[in-house]
Formats: sequence, structure tokens, C-alpha cells
Amino acid sequence: MAITVRTLRSADAGDAAGVRRSAVPHMVCTAEGIAWEAERTPPAVRLRWLVAEDGRGRIIGCADAGLHVESADPGQGFLHVAVRPQDCGRGAGRALVAAGEEYLAGLGAHTVFTWVADDGRSPGFAERLGYRRRRRARFLTLDLAAAALPPLPDPLPPGVELRTKASFAGDLRPLHEADLECCADEPGEVPFEAVSFEDWLRRDWERPDLDHELSTVVMVDGEVAAYSLAQTDRVSRYGSAMTGTRRAHRGRGLGMLAKLDSLHRARRAGYTRAFTGNDAGNGAMLAINRKLGYRPAADEFRCARELSARPAGAGRQAAL
Repeated sequence: MAITVRTLRSADAGDAAGVRRSAVPHMVCTAEGIAWEAERTPPAVRLRWLVAEDGRGRIIGCADAGLHVESADPGQGFLHVAVRPQDCGRGAGRALVAAGEEYLAGLGAHTVFTWVADDGRSPGFAERLGYRRRRRARFLTLDLAAAALPPLPDPLPPGVELRTKASFAGDLRPLHEADLECCADEPGEVPFEAVSFEDWLRRDWERPDLDHELSTVVMVDGEVAAYSLAQTDRVSRYGSAMTGTRRAHRGRGLGMLAKLDSLHRARRAGYTRAFTGNDAGNGAMLAINRKLGYRPAADEFRCARELSARPAGAGRQAAL
């Protein structure tokens, strides 16, 4: 059956979330999150969500494409493709890649970054389309219901206070400043550039699948020192969206304290599965997650391709 690629409609968000969850089961993905991304992502990202339908009108694949506005290089784009495992091999992935690359080229992007599962099949597919492996990343999972989480320190170290992200609703700028500093130090391929407070508010405060009551902020002498952000499906799945410690406070275990407190909050709220992901070179965060009981679940590669070097036979109508 022929594959058709089109722009996502609001009614497609549930199907697209189902595709993403089946293809990347170690991420938290909800229909509300996808609908929010499609409608509320900062305009400069130029985000476009695509879906692939089979001949019966079933959505069997999806993709999101846009520009890395946090990069110092405005010509760097992203393209994330997902296809239901049972529908792989029918041409949906190739059609989504072609449509996404065409869109990004029209925006002036010269480089496309993507994530590719290390599943024995997807890396070869990506390489045949001209993508090259860059960095390895790792998904980890935790049985939160049964985990032997360490207790929180009692008492807390002098000057240390635990707060929720929600408690900053009246003044979010200290969180914005901390996030910019921590994100700038994350290992990765895309050079980081600061995000405006307004765009940060839209991305990190308004997003519906970020839970501010479960996200922990560690204060030291009244200043933000570390934080851990919680992303949930509002049912049973909890994901760590970001954990960071400001440079002046590193080496004191405050990042682990923030994540531990957030996990305890999530368990009390009834969440039973926890997920996180780390760059393979982020030894400090991987060590924290091991101490908290996380175990490896899957690996993926950061891959990239220069749009000027399109391989022969990779056009929109080609079938995998």
C-alpha cells in the first residue's frame, strides 16, 4: 500500500503519541505534549510535525522537524522519525525522512541531527540515507514502585532547602538562569546558545507534561543550586526531563539530592516506572543514576547528515 506523508492535525496527536511510545518505549510521550509542541513551540524553531499514513488511512509513523534555535549556528536542524515496529519496512520511515529534509532545506538548514536506536536495524537504515553516527546515548529505567530508594538526608546539610518548581511561580527568573548555565555544560553535538526568558517560559513552564509539583529545586543559602525536572503521563510513567547543578555548587551531591527528592515525590504520587536518558560521556550523571537504582534499558546514536550530500536513490518515492 502507498504511504502518504502530511502535516499533523490536532486530531492526530493521540495516534502520533502512540507511534512514538511504541517506537521509543523508554520515553514519556503524551498526546497533550505533542499537541502542545505543534501549537506552542517558540516560532523561531519553525517546528513541523508530520505523520505517515498507509493506504487504509492508519497513522503508522510520525516525525518532528525544526531548527536548533539553542545553537550558535542557525543552519542546524533536527528531524526525529518514529515508525510503529510492526510497520517498519514499508517505506514510511524513508518517506518521513525525505519530507522532513525537504522542509528543513527550505528553511536554510545545512545539517540535520537525529537520534537512531541501536537496535541492529535502524543504524543501517540511517547510514543508507547518508547519516553518520556521532555520539552514543543511553536510556535507563527504574521500577519506582519496588526501588530501594535511599532516604533523604535528615537533617539536610546547613543552608540547604528543598523546594518544588511550582513554588517559584511568582518569580521564575532564577530557574531560567540556572537552566541556561546547566544546559550550556551538557555534552552534545550542537553548540549551545542562550534561550530568551519568554521562550524558556513557553518551553519549560507552560508545557503540559512537565509536573512542577514533582520537580525539585535545591536551594543553598537562598539561591538556586540544583534542580531536577519531572515529565509524566499523569498515570504511571515518570521521566527525568533535566537534572543540573550550577557550577559553583558541583561536587557536593546536590544534583543527586534533587533527583532523589523528585523520585520520592513521584512514588508518593503513585508513579511506578521511571525513565531517564544520558549521553554516554556524561559519567557524573550516569553514576548518580546507578546509585539511585536505574538500570540500562536501550542505547541510541546521535547521527547527522549534511543536506548538500543527499545519497542517490533517497528521494520521496523510494521504498525501503
